[in-house]
Amino acid sequence: MRVIPERTAVNIDWLVRLRWAEIVGQSATVLAAQVLFGVALPIVALLAVVGIGLLSNLALEVRLGRGESARRAASAAAAGEGASSSPGPGSFSEGQLAAVMALDIFLLTALLFLTGGPLNPFGSLYLVQIALATVMVRAAWSWMLVVLSFACYGVLLVAHEPLLMPDATRMIGGWVALGVASAFVVHFLLRITGALAAREAELAAARHLAARQERLASLATMAAGAAHELSTPLGTVALAAKELERALSSRQQERGAADANEGGGPPPADPLIEDARLIREQVGRCRLILDQMAQGAGTIGESLANVTVRELIAEAATGARAQPSIHRELPDVVSEAPLEVPRRAVASALRSLLTNAQDASAPDQAVVVRVRAESGQGAADSMTSMGASGTAPLGAHVVITITDRGSGMDADVLSRIGEPFYTTKAPGRGMGLGMFLARAVVEGVGGTLHIESAIGRGTTVKVTLPQSPVASSSALFSKASKAWKPT
Repeated sequence: MRVIPERTAVNIDWLVRLRWAEIVGQSATVLAAQVLFGVALPIVALLAVVGIGLLSNLALEVRLGRGESARRAASAAAAGEGASSSPGPGSFSEGQLAAVMALDIFLLTALLFLTGGPLNPFGSLYLVQIALATVMVRAAWSWMLVVLSFACYGVLLVAHEPLLMPDATRMIGGWVALGVASAFVVHFLLRITGALAAREAELAAARHLAARQERLASLATMAAGAAHELSTPLGTVALAAKELERALSSRQQERGAADANEGGGPPPADPLIEDARLIREQVGRCRLILDQMAQGAGTIGESLANVTVRELIAEAATGARAQPSIHRELPDVVSEAPLEVPRRAVASALRSLLTNAQDASAPDQAVVVRVRAESGQGAADSMTSMGASGTAPLGAHVVITITDRGSGMDADVLSRIGEPFYTTKAPGRGMGLGMFLARAVVEGVGGTLHIESAIGRGTTVKVTLPQSPVASSSALFSKASKAWKPT
């Protein structure tokens, strides 16, 4: 039998809860008809049918509770060894789920058989069973349950216990049955539309991620191509500048020797020599940048490494300008939290964010870096959660905030920040790739990057990193680390 652990586990749990509501509703309906409306019912037989449903649901509850730990262990094993082809302890196959629903159809048929058959207004509850099957199981099982419902209702047409009740009572029963059936059908349809909306949101996010991956791959290709194509002409320029410097120096030495023979002073320094030396220095800087681009665009992505938050921030601050200064608020408990991330790329991403904050700040305005722990239920500042011992439990994520007191950004600029090649800096001071690549690296390791800014109030960048690695991020991060270079 085909096992679908996640979907079937959710559906069987939901079905058990629905069956409890159904059992309560059936019991209440039988007692109300007997006591309030004075309808003569085979009360013992009806309660026996309801009791069968009660005992079967108790059995399901026991199996679900007993198998919960087994399902978790099986899921962990399946991640490393592959999914099992048969249901394990406490798990349910789709066929078993359909069997439970078939039992409910038989129980409903038995209740209707004892209470007037097709003349019972609650016969419309067959539609609820069909709607339930459509939501919970595949088409093949759904059609089988439809055929079963049709056959059971057909049996009631030729065999049922007659039930005498006033017309007014029958109409009230039809009214209640319509309400119950309508409520269940609407609930099912809302569940379907909600699932479709969630799936559409997931697909949109996947398309957005795929587009970002394509842009990262394009940037990696561009970086590798630039490093390859520019290396030769830059080498030629460096060689020509060196020869020019040597020729000018040689000519200046000859001129100095001639002036010395004539008794004159040393000749003035030739500014062209300094220009040639400057050209060589700048060419060397270009070569260094291209080497970094070539290294970042290599065919092998950076592997994960164990690193603390403090080490990441220290590495990110290396190479940052002295002014504006960087003020760090790093509580020991959180800053020593271990992370498993691609160290060089994440540090480079943080360095780019620090550089942006420094560029936006005046020389006397410090850039503030804060770290705190954040649990799955919400953020909890580690400084306020410390006890008398000075320690605090770490959350599922570590949050790094970088705050500047610059001029800030309006809503239009803020909506475009992170787009490739979009920059608010002066020409020549940035390519508009730093924020784009920083976001790609952070999201590639399973984190998030959020920006808050307002005109005149500065900007805060919030980077959230998980304390455990995200296996599914390896493909995206490989592209991000290849294309990464701080801008």
